[in-house]
Amino acid sequence: MRFVLFQDRFEAGKALGEALKAKDLSDPVVLALPRGGVPVGLEVARALRAPLGLVLVRKIGVPFQPELAAGAVVDGDDPEIVYNDDVIRLARLKESDLKVVADRELQEIERRRKLYFADRGRISPVGRSIIVVDDGLATGATMRAALHGLKRKSPAHVLLAVPVAPADTIEKLRDEADDVVCLAQPASFGAIGLYYANFTQLSDADVIALLHEADAIKPTTSPESDEETRRQQ
Repeated sequence: MRFVLFQDRFEAGKALGEALKAKDLSDPVVLALPRGGVPVGLEVARALRAPLGLVLVRKIGVPFQPELAAGAVVDGDDPEIVYNDDVIRLARLKESDLKVVADRELQEIERRRKLYFADRGRISPVGRSIIVVDDGLATGATMRAALHGLKRKSPAHVLLAVPVAPADTIEKLRDEADDVVCLAQPASFGAIGLYYANFTQLSDADVIALLHEADAIKPTTSPESDEETRRQQ
């Protein structure tokens, strides 16, 4: 059974962008989790006239059940790894089991970094209002890793924004961000794709094309943040 709330990720992003306008955030930047979070993030960036960047983060799946998150790893000079202790205990995983998967996901992060950032500098989060966006959450392990990694980069404010997620996942993540916006929190969740009429998976080429679309947005930023971004390039 489907519980469609949004036609596609773009519609979800427009709805999320409208909700976020009321926050009146100072010097915002939107950071999306690829791949599915990028079209959502693009529409949020358009609504807020903010730049769009990426958070490269990968789920550490249980080896015999890859869709179940035992943790996640997020890109950075010192990669942030966050584990889901309950899943690890129930699946009886060893540290060596997790390391194999984590190393593989770090290689994928490196591949995406080279591909997505080939012709653009990264947006610095220092002193800015960061809006971290995805197309939805299930366990929240991947998002938790993303938030941990970003908080180490000295943003002024961190806001988690998603169209749909289970209520218990949102509650677990409230302490990880300064603010949370979630448009729908169904009691009986299922899977994220159930809430979209079109939940087609995106390719790397799709992500790159959407980033180029975001380049046309004329953001309202302070001279200080512009200079900081140039130094990061």
